[in-house]
Amino acid sequence: MTKFGVVQMNSGMDPEANLEVLEGQLKHLKTQGVSLVLTPENCLVFGTKEDYDKHAEVLGHGPLQKKLSQLAFELGIWLVMGSFPIRNNDGTLSTTCLVYDATGNLRASYEKLHMFDVDIADNHRSYRESDTFKSGDNLVLVDTPFGTLGLSICYDIRFPQLYSALRQRGADIIVVPAAFTKVTGAAHWEVLLRARAIETQCWVLAAAQCGSHQGGRETYGHSMIVDPWGQVVSGLNDQIGAAWADIDLASNSAIRSKMPVMQHARLQCAMK
Repeated sequence: MTKFGVVQMNSGMDPEANLEVLEGQLKHLKTQGVSLVLTPENCLVFGTKEDYDKHAEVLGHGPLQKKLSQLAFELGIWLVMGSFPIRNNDGTLSTTCLVYDATGNLRASYEKLHMFDVDIADNHRSYRESDTFKSGDNLVLVDTPFGTLGLSICYDIRFPQLYSALRQRGADIIVVPAAFTKVTGAAHWEVLLRARAIETQCWVLAAAQCGSHQGGRETYGHSMIVDPWGQVVSGLNDQIGAAWADIDLASNSAIRSKMPVMQHARLQCAMK
């Protein structure tokens, strides 16, 4: 049994200010005995296209990534940075999840597959993530001492086939860093997270942004940890903070043994 944590933030455009808040939450979680921490999407930079471009770094290099590596090492935790703007070789940006182990080594990165290009009935109204970021092409899983992590980011949660593929490739725990809007969060956030946990029979860690942000965006918060039976075992409301829970992979095995949905799945047969 291992203790995992999620951090909820109200990030803005200034990465140094965001880092200060994050460091405080990570230290708090460390005192609770947490071994792995997930942060929200856009944890260090949450702003405009110009802000992301200004602070973007090449994967594995740059002062912000160096600081994240140092935090993981100094605290002796696995740190899953929900998303960070990475500059690609062709000059485009990707919104990328970064996974650091407890020695500070960058163990994996995942480029968000699904871009949030939608119209919402809120003050911001129109979201066009593809105007800023290039979508990724690959599934990413990470072997850790605590089990296999499947990586995803925010809008990905609406595409269950991604999560089925992560489960098929061995995921025990799936992370969902997010910046869900207040409107869509109130309608769909919890039900989507619980559904993905039930379908995959995986633990789901979800870390979210919350509150009002510069530029008029409002995010929902309600970070949570969901067990493989779909129960919320720990969570937050709409304030900055952290939540944690003991993760027992024996529960995955028990549920999968009693209800072997992966063996029962017949969609591929039906589609031939």
